[in-house]
Amino acid sequence: MKLSIWTSYYWNLSAEDALLELKAHGFNYCELSCEHAEELIKRGEPKSVGEAFGSFARENKIAVLQGHLSFVGIKISDPENRAIIKKQLDLFNAIGIKSAVLHLDPVADENGVKAPVDVARKANVEALSDILEYIKGTDIVVCLENLITSPAANTVEGLMYYIEHFNSKNLGICLDTGHLNINGKDHARFIKTAKNHIKALHLADNEGQRDQHMMPYGRGNVDFETVIRETKAINYQGLYNLEIPGEVSAPQEVRGYKLDYIQKIMAYLDKVTDK
Repeated sequence: MKLSIWTSYYWNLSAEDALLELKAHGFNYCELSCEHAEELIKRGEPKSVGEAFGSFARENKIAVLQGHLSFVGIKISDPENRAIIKKQLDLFNAIGIKSAVLHLDPVADENGVKAPVDVARKANVEALSDILEYIKGTDIVVCLENLITSPAANTVEGLMYYIEHFNSKNLGICLDTGHLNINGKDHARFIKTAKNHIKALHLADNEGQRDQHMMPYGRGNVDFETVIRETKAINYQGLYNLEIPGEVSAPQEVRGYKLDYIQKIMAYLDKVTDK
């Protein structure tokens, strides 16, 4: 199991210092958060900045194999917003990131009213066509994340629509366990349906009502044993990546203790799902 955590677990540190803290607590893999991606983009030309950051990661023996593209205020159906995504994809490619997590556009009007599914699909197909053409020839896989309320992306069937439409090696799925726990809860069915199209994971727990982003085995009710067992069954090769901002309000030293505990939790899950 390639245990990973997103870098904004250390939201208060630079991207480089976040890597060093994660490494100090036994994490050899991580997802570059959208916040840290945005920080890196501000430094200069994406290719040179990405190459420098990738070299830093390799020198410190931590593999940044997954990244989250920006989503706050970003609608991929907007060409100007897609230009932001493309710069981040250039950054990811230079770093060596293989899986780029993307939020589809919910397509809503100024009052927040969601468009019908067919309208949302059309807008997202046009946007994805542009994005996939942009990364053609690279080994980046854009991983569509299951969202909570978006009619374009709140079910496994909704995500599989795009997978089947494009049939592209550069397009996959990111399963967010917390989102699915609020919207449907059947993790086994999701994994069995998406199968080897799952190229990224966001592991997080909640109580089923709101996106609390907690670590496993707390107050939440995500069935992580099923998640791990079923991903092993499909021979998932990506990162077992935790995205748990519900745990980051603690002092930095305490967050380190939590990481030590998380290592034990995930080792337990790895063990019990091998039976």
